[in-house]
Amino acid sequence: MACPKSIPFGTKVYIPALDHTYICQDRGGAIKEGRLDIYMNDLKAAQAFGKKKLDVVIEK
Repeated sequence: MACPKSIPFGTKVYIPALDHTYICQDRGGAIKEGRLDIYMNDLKAAQAFGKKKLDVVIEK
């Protein structure tokens, strides 16, 4: 997962709508505050998923 600078690398981020916990491992030029980027192996699946506004929980 790519996340903004305000979230340190290694931080676990739970996304309830996906019932999955991701780990902040990357940054990106388009990743601004309030945005995350989830890596998907399949381009078509990523395009089908698109952009979404989802709640997240930063795990401590």
